[in-house]
Amino acid sequence: MTVKIYNTASRKIEEFEPLESGKVRMYHCGPTVYSSPHIGNFRSFLMADLLGRHLRARGHDVTQIMNITDVGHLTEDDIEQGEDKMLAAARREKLDPFEVARKYEEEFVASAKILGFDLRNYVMPRATDHIPEMQEIIQGLLESGHAYRVGDGDVYFSIESFGRFGELSGKVLEDLESGARVAVVDEKKDPRDFALWKTDAKHLMQWDAPWGRGFPGWHIECSAMSRKYLGDQFDVHTGGEDNLFPHHECEVAQSECFTHKRPFVKYWLHCRHLRVNGEKMAKSKGNFFTIQDLLDKGFKGEEIRLALMTVHYRKPMNFTLEGIEEGRAWMERVRDCRARLLRIREGLETAGTDSVGGVLAEKREAFGAGLDDDLNIAASLAAVSGLVTDLNKLSPSVEAASAALALFRDLEDWIGCLGAEPVVEKSESGILWGGEPTDPRRADLLTQAAAREAARAAKDWAQADRLRDEIQAAGFRLVDTPDGPRLDPIS
Repeated sequence: MTVKIYNTASRKIEEFEPLESGKVRMYHCGPTVYSSPHIGNFRSFLMADLLGRHLRARGHDVTQIMNITDVGHLTEDDIEQGEDKMLAAARREKLDPFEVARKYEEEFVASAKILGFDLRNYVMPRATDHIPEMQEIIQGLLESGHAYRVGDGDVYFSIESFGRFGELSGKVLEDLESGARVAVVDEKKDPRDFALWKTDAKHLMQWDAPWGRGFPGWHIECSAMSRKYLGDQFDVHTGGEDNLFPHHECEVAQSECFTHKRPFVKYWLHCRHLRVNGEKMAKSKGNFFTIQDLLDKGFKGEEIRLALMTVHYRKPMNFTLEGIEEGRAWMERVRDCRARLLRIREGLETAGTDSVGGVLAEKREAFGAGLDDDLNIAASLAAVSGLVTDLNKLSPSVEAASAALALFRDLEDWIGCLGAEPVVEKSESGILWGGEPTDPRRADLLTQAAAREAARAAKDWAQADRLRDEIQAAGFRLVDTPDGPRLDPIS
């Protein structure tokens, strides 16, 4: 039960040992809330969610912080060259930038819940609520000589003052090209220096500061919020591979120079990019999907979650609609197995005498071992597939079915993409109902199924076939079993 993860800082797999035994403090680079959340954003968030779930399953007390960036996300340090994404959205939508932030924050939270995030496990601080914490760090960096003021209030971090800059990303400082992700600005002492605080009279989001009224740079936000909620040093920091440089590199520099403690973070995890149909996701290519886009296509939250998690986080992922359909079929197979176990437990299907204890123990161990191995989700999903195959070959007793159902519930809590336990009940007409109890079509479908049984009894095969086809067109299938007909939803 030793958890091993790939640490970007050391570039190798390491055994996970938190700074404080039994307690894990994690920070996740969260969304910049200027547009609807898309599937590329959520791949790294799901990696972080999976890690948190797994560490809890292994007995750790886990604190997860995911920030909301609602100010200061400049594409470049230079106001004239760069563009704040929040302000660009405010112009586009003719809204106040704070209104833009709240609008898309609400959409992000709603999408996260649909994808199975239990947000009770998260603290989600907003950057705009932590300006004093940012200013405290900036002032400390100025006093220690790691930062300097320019002009009417701009403050920059001095790269030259931190000799380890580049260690996390593996970039050699002397080889960094001027202007690579950091704009060449004449006022900087070194073109590689990055902004901690900026001034611009046209900027709509501004705060008073000792060195001039303005707004924070992007990088300082995460250092301030992680320090407030997790302390000067903590266990895990996650993000997408695009965060590694310069964002995470800048976080390390400013945090370690302010606190004088090293390392700022013990383990760094970075998720690789997601492509769609083999290409970079772009609206112009017609392959840009928000979470709502996929929901509108009829996919469920757990199906989207599964599709975004099936490829290991350290490998690039190619997302396709065919892939999500394959995941839906896999989930239907899991659901059918669980539904059969539920019918056995509830006395709606004949129970057998087989014990399943050995199968359950073996598959639980294989499932956990997969996630222990740097979140090897493929191995864990293979264990679930093997569990379904083995259970389908057996005729479990009522007690065995109950134990198997309990394991499926545990595995769902562990990864969040097996779906809720199915519902099975017998209607007054004797038809087994396998859909949601609140489905508005329930009464009509049960009536049609009963009518089909009556047509079969009367040997009116044409009427029976017509009713079967109508039921199937409504998204359900009729399954004839020794215990009577059953209505199951088609995923």
